[in-house]
Amino acid sequence: MDVLALIHGDEARSGVFADAAEARGDRIEEWSIAWGTPPPRPIDAYEAVIVFGGAMHADQDHLHPWLHEESLLLQRLLVQRVPVLGVCLGVQLLARAAGGTVGPAAQPEVGWHDVELTRAGRDDPLFAAVPARFHALQWHFYTYGIPAGAVELARSDACTQAFRLGEAAWGVQFHPEVTEGQLVRWVREEADEIPVPAEELLAETRLRIGGWNDLGRRLCANFLSLAEGLRAAA
Repeated sequence: MDVLALIHGDEARSGVFADAAEARGDRIEEWSIAWGTPPPRPIDAYEAVIVFGGAMHADQDHLHPWLHEESLLLQRLLVQRVPVLGVCLGVQLLARAAGGTVGPAAQPEVGWHDVELTRAGRDDPLFAAVPARFHALQWHFYTYGIPAGAVELARSDACTQAFRLGEAAWGVQFHPEVTEGQLVRWVREEADEIPVPAEELLAETRLRIGGWNDLGRRLCANFLSLAEGLRAAA
């Protein structure tokens, strides 16, 4: 399949999701509305869309006017039942497009935090072969309200962590796509802003990143398999 990756900066990209796509014989093409250029091919030519993270927040249209355009695009994808997966900022934008709220989290999460699947999450094929409870790499200061009609799939102590909307849209607040190299660059660029010691975060990452990347590839492969089935049935 041809998969469109909506990205929001040079350091928030496909990561290990690209590995999962390549292993299946799929192709991920990255594009940002903020570039002001057309996507690599018409939007309707893609079988699935993945919306990644970014340093901006989902309600900052006044700083990033293209966020409004992206929200309209996501609304269109939802109406057309195009398979969509949102990650971090992506899940917040997806929630916003579906009528949910977005705003500052009462407790930001940066680093490794426990996430637990809900009963619905344990039964959802997106999380097939994913443990019911796992340490997840987080980097977010905002959160979202679950849109009307959506089903919550995972939670942490701080906030909701995943939902499914209908049969073709999913979102996760954590970062299953991030490589160690990406995280090192994030820490280097934002060391003064993160609420945890940088060296402590990097040391824990070195211990956990191998298993985490395996989980990320599995989750992406699950989504792509679901997308393939949905498009075949359409």
